[in-house]
Amino acid sequence: MTSGVRLASSGIDPGAAEESASPDAATFFAFILMAMGMFLAILDIQIVAASLGQIQAGLSASADEIAWVQTSYLIAEVVMIPLSGFLSRALSIRWLFVMSAGLFTAASFVCAMVTTIEGMIVARAFQGFFGGAMIPTVYAASFLMFGRARQLKVTVAVSFIVTLAPTIGPALGGWISGVLSWQWLFLINIIPGIFITLGVALLVKLDDKPNLDLLKRVDILGLVALSLVCGGLVFVLEDGARRQWFEDAAVRNISLVVLASVFVLWWRVTSADEPIVSFRPFTNLNFLAGSMMGAVFGIGLYGLVYLYPLFLTRVADLSSQQIGTTVFVTGLFMGLTAPFSGWLSERLDVRAIASLGFLCLAGSTWLTTDITNEWRFAELFLPQALRGCGIMFCIVSLSVMAFATLPQAMIKDSTGLFTLMRNMGGAIGIAMINTVLAVRTNFHQARLAESANPGRAEISERLEMMAGLATQRGFPDPDGYAVRALAQMVKREALVMAVADAFLVLSILFMLFALLPPFLQKPGTFSDPSPDAH
Repeated sequence: MTSGVRLASSGIDPGAAEESASPDAATFFAFILMAMGMFLAILDIQIVAASLGQIQAGLSASADEIAWVQTSYLIAEVVMIPLSGFLSRALSIRWLFVMSAGLFTAASFVCAMVTTIEGMIVARAFQGFFGGAMIPTVYAASFLMFGRARQLKVTVAVSFIVTLAPTIGPALGGWISGVLSWQWLFLINIIPGIFITLGVALLVKLDDKPNLDLLKRVDILGLVALSLVCGGLVFVLEDGARRQWFEDAAVRNISLVVLASVFVLWWRVTSADEPIVSFRPFTNLNFLAGSMMGAVFGIGLYGLVYLYPLFLTRVADLSSQQIGTTVFVTGLFMGLTAPFSGWLSERLDVRAIASLGFLCLAGSTWLTTDITNEWRFAELFLPQALRGCGIMFCIVSLSVMAFATLPQAMIKDSTGLFTLMRNMGGAIGIAMINTVLAVRTNFHQARLAESANPGRAEISERLEMMAGLATQRGFPDPDGYAVRALAQMVKREALVMAVADAFLVLSILFMLFALLPPFLQKPGTFSDPSPDAH
């Protein structure tokens, strides 16, 4: 199939040619393989989330060290995502994906074989770095394989994969580590990874030639600055709340490095002969708006994947399998909504669909603002169902809004930037949630502690009752047990109230962004004639 890039450079209208082109069965199968690779890369971000305890025990790691199993993957992935645009121009989309899939598979095998936490952190960093290239590459390949006329259906499928993987990741990881062992979290990538690598190498045919001369002109200073900006920012966002933000020397120092690197990166992007990353797509208003809303959507995608299991673990005390069953409701409704969201996108203004998506997310979080310690599957069903619908309405409409009017020549750079904005939004969302939880838990705990004064008659009766139960069970210090139990109840209720506060903050944020799309220029659809590639 002839790509829009080659057609545009030949003076032929890429939109017209793409309308007539019909991808064959091999093209469809090759794209499915690429989508599977992207699914594995995104899945591995969250698949270890529910199994960090088993990994920590297996590697004899401390609580601080085990957190880097997640953080090292995220930092390396975020560094690669914007770099993928430059590498796809240098190596071609096909060979960048093949190399990334093969090295991701090898890194997965190393993750399963390591016996030290240091080895795991390094292996996870390599896994995240190579996996990060597959995500935006699939977006770019879809434009060249299917053209704009068929892009909406492909976008629905890709969007479903992008959002489903992090949703089911913790549940699948908990089940695998419970039934088998934590090593299988990584071993399950081996056979599919080999199959995907070989299949894409043999079957993918794109009129997208490598330009190896670009590698000789790589901007090393720009690459270093890009790595420091992306990696440092993720570190600050991931560890900031746990380290009390700027009270910690490491957070302060790395924040200063990030700030200095931003200026260096901007200088290199605007002055280098071959910039390591291009920000030209942001000059397109629709892409800029779609990317900004994509960042807020990332909070709804990754932030709530973090908040729900946190509540179900620390308050409800559910097992990994029970948590997986509870949060799977979101994935179920995403699957049910996916074809409907595509159908709507062909018939309605995507700005209205984007607003509908954010309203669903706002409604989902608003329904949980009165959460209590007794909430389980039944109480969380409707909020999660609404979230699943909102996720699909948002991701499809935002993808259309971002890419539909973008010149074909900007596609390779834009897919990495769009993915980066979504992932950074998720990191910002988790940092925001952790900060709200820390501040509001302390606030509510102080107020509840005042109310739990033993001088009050009802509190005194409660302590006597708990001490009596401790005496019946033969505990050595019944009165001490009662005081500790009461303190634990106060701490639990303070956390529940802080979780409700976090849901309220998210509700306000999603509601505000639901008001934004109508004020933007109507973006059109993928079926419209493509813009001039020059």
